[in-house]
Amino acid sequence: MDLGLKDQVVFITGASRGIGRATAELLVEEGCNVAITGRDEDTLRRAVDELGGEDHVIGVQGDMTKPEDIERAVNQTIERFGQIDVLVTCAGSSPGGLLENLTEDEWFGSLNLKFMGYVRSCRAVLPHMVDRGSGAIVLVVGNDGLKPSYWEMTAGAANAADINFASSLAEQYGPKGIRVNTVNPGPVDTDRWDTLEKAFARDKGCDQQTAHELAVGSIPLGRICTPQEVANVVAFLASPRASFLNGAHIPIDGGQRKGLMDIPLGDRATAGAAGD
Repeated sequence: MDLGLKDQVVFITGASRGIGRATAELLVEEGCNVAITGRDEDTLRRAVDELGGEDHVIGVQGDMTKPEDIERAVNQTIERFGQIDVLVTCAGSSPGGLLENLTEDEWFGSLNLKFMGYVRSCRAVLPHMVDRGSGAIVLVVGNDGLKPSYWEMTAGAANAADINFASSLAEQYGPKGIRVNTVNPGPVDTDRWDTLEKAFARDKGCDQQTAHELAVGSIPLGRICTPQEVANVVAFLASPRASFLNGAHIPIDGGQRKGLMDIPLGDRATAGAAGD
């Protein structure tokens, strides 16, 4: 299906790797001009090269915890491509851990990047969209904003704030021709998920393989999502094909039931039989 995105200008935060990178790759294939941001300049430069060079892709080094970096990245994108039609926010990571072990810095770091980084990105881009009378914003958030788990508290708090924020923006800016939606992945096969598995294993007192099996066992589809599968949903929401979707919060987690991650592997059959 042609998504109708050809020649659209897309600004993606956190796009040098993971879900952001997969989204950038798909949107380049759809004929978009894409600006990607990331904190590590070498990783960002490699991503630009692998995405086809600078004809349709630019990389802008920046830290989304710094308002001046976001403003600079947005301005460079508009100087190069003339406009921004779509904003996709992916720059965000939060440490896993239990309440008694999480530090003040870890809480503030999660909220500063995963929530306030999204707020700053929207605040920088929205005036340009309002001037043009159209635009699409897709916040890549996470299913722990909708399905809380006590080993992902910092992410859950930031993501719940993102979802509330997106709903508010959808109501305020819908009349101005700007759609705002969120995509909420569960476990995705990225470097970040590897880090979360290690944290889960640490807090549960098991090895990482067991942690992985518990995660897979909580998903009815029986596997972890790929970054490309998330990118497919993001691209659809960004496109004119989703022209009447506004204020939606779409899970892409295979129907995950996080409570199952608390059931020891040896007890799964018993638990299933009890529920039959």
